[in-house]
Amino acid sequence: MASLRFDNISKHFPGVKALDGVCFEARAGQVMGLLGENGAGKSTLLKILGGQYRPDGGELRLDGEVCRFSSAGDAIAAGVAIIHQELQYVPELTVAENALLGRLPTRLGLVDHQAARRRVADQLAAIGVDLDPGARLSELSIAQRQMVEICKAVLQDARVIAFDEPTSSLSHRETEILFRLVKRLRAEGRTLIYISHRLEELYELCDACTIFRDGRKIVTHEVMAEVPRERLIADMVGRELRDIYDYRAREHGPERVAVRGLHGDRLPEPLSFSVRRGEVLGFFGLVGAGRTELMRLLYGADARRGGEVLLDGRAVSDGGPPASIAAGIVLCPEDRKEQGILAHSSVAENINISCRRHGLAGGLFLRPRLEAARADAFIRKLRIKTPHRGQEIRLLSGGNQQKVILARWLAEPHLKLLILDEPTRGIDVGAKNEIYRIIHDVASAGCAVIVVSSELPEVLGIADRVIVMRGGRISGELSRADASETAALALALPDGAPPAPLH
Repeated sequence: MASLRFDNISKHFPGVKALDGVCFEARAGQVMGLLGENGAGKSTLLKILGGQYRPDGGELRLDGEVCRFSSAGDAIAAGVAIIHQELQYVPELTVAENALLGRLPTRLGLVDHQAARRRVADQLAAIGVDLDPGARLSELSIAQRQMVEICKAVLQDARVIAFDEPTSSLSHRETEILFRLVKRLRAEGRTLIYISHRLEELYELCDACTIFRDGRKIVTHEVMAEVPRERLIADMVGRELRDIYDYRAREHGPERVAVRGLHGDRLPEPLSFSVRRGEVLGFFGLVGAGRTELMRLLYGADARRGGEVLLDGRAVSDGGPPASIAAGIVLCPEDRKEQGILAHSSVAENINISCRRHGLAGGLFLRPRLEAARADAFIRKLRIKTPHRGQEIRLLSGGNQQKVILARWLAEPHLKLLILDEPTRGIDVGAKNEIYRIIHDVASAGCAVIVVSSELPEVLGIADRVIVMRGGRISGELSRADASETAALALALPDGAPPAPLH
């Protein structure tokens, strides 16, 4: 197997120094954790390792030999596999075809689909994943697609494997499968790079860790287990951050939103709940519990089969997202890449795209100066890290993309209910703190806020009240005073059993 060394690696983009003289080494049989805030340079480094980017300076060495990758194919041929946070797959191809893309077995000059399915089925079974190799990727959940990417890396028999936020969409059981796999690969002597914002994962898996800030390596801790959590956070954000949730007790006003008997095709049982002005209501549950489906029904993204939504006592028209937005109900979706951002549009365009309907000159023409001023104001207010308002949003880090989506809805003049589905998925601890601050500011201004999260400490840390879902039903409700991890998990788990696999 191979040792991996980055020697003085630098990379520049217009207006941004993404990496500045990065040096560190990961050894064979070691899991090296990479930590840092969004935009610190971690994903850029992986793209250089994977051949997607060429460094502007410095060298990459495998077993002491300099490697210059001109493409992802070069990196794969050298024994490097990257599992990116933004998954790389072809939706209309099958699980087997995606897992063996570029290396499909042939017979008599044609693709041998049966052989491909057998090989992938064997590998999936070996790592403990229950998936049909013949299923199309477009039919699978994000979590299942992530497992296909992991299977692909193992099938490549790579010497170096890098994971970028691999558990961000995985269920509890799938996370356990991944952990066993990482430990097995380490025991086989492979070199592993592991990026995660979940510190508990890093402590369980990583032998050492390297911390990035603003494109520079700050420090490498050779023994991860000996580094206090507070030290890691201070190294990442450049300051001490004792209470990242920044909870603020506040007075709650009258009922703002009442959901009565809401149900649809993907959530057939009628569900009811309410949220008050100034309240942060948390929704917790295991993957597949129905939280996202309920929020999409409330927002109007999915068609309702029955029930109603009352806003300040008046029924909201069942006219889909446009009717909800007009009423003051907005949603930051779980999948910001596919459903939240306009990837090839600017930061300013993404901020203004909804609220510009209120400010058209003469009802027909855009007002560029007004939109530029609004974008600049939110960039300052939410501390969005971007070279300028004209930057394409796809070039921003995940945390900054999330802030832009928040800015879009905060720009709405009559915001009544802000729904956030997994608002900090794949976001660093510093950016999480800033998003929590925004949530509390919005609630303090009298808006009702719903936060859906798979991270139980997050729900308990920021919510005034917690609703727990299980199997498409509301299994219980906890006040802040009564909410604990034990109480929430007891409501989330079926009869106290371990979480079931996602199919």
